[in-house]
Amino acid sequence: MQTTKHAHAVWEGAARSGAGKVSSESHALQNQKLSLKKRFEDEKGTNPEELIAAAHAACFLMALAAALDKAGHSPSKLETDAGITLESEGDGFKVSRSKLTLNATVPGIPRDEFGRIAEEAKSSCPVSKLLKADIALEWTLA
Repeated sequence: MQTTKHAHAVWEGAARSGAGKVSSESHALQNQKLSLKKRFEDEKGTNPEELIAAAHAACFLMALAAALDKAGHSPSKLETDAGITLESEGDGFKVSRSKLTLNATVPGIPRDEFGRIAEEAKSSCPVSKLLKADIALEWTLA
């Protein structure tokens, strides 16, 4: 199986004074405004790192749910926060880390088995593979 999803972005003007918009194929994002102030300052709006964080959190949860199903465990609830770190590198920047923080309720699963499955899901999630950054995972099991 192969699938390709699309997004479209437009930027107008110089880096500091310009602005852009991003839209997704599904229209979940539609003309969301982009600017350096949204990326590096406190101006409201989205930015690439926030979008990557959302994608990583969602992808990881889907991979984890599938892995738990395969192992015969049904989660009551899986909840993840993803934090993407953008840092200076030479004259530019790089995404250097993604930190996943997971809170899970999975009745009847042994702690060591859950940890192993969560770590495998972290590594096998397609967004984790795409990032090729230091991807950290912290989890709690209720």
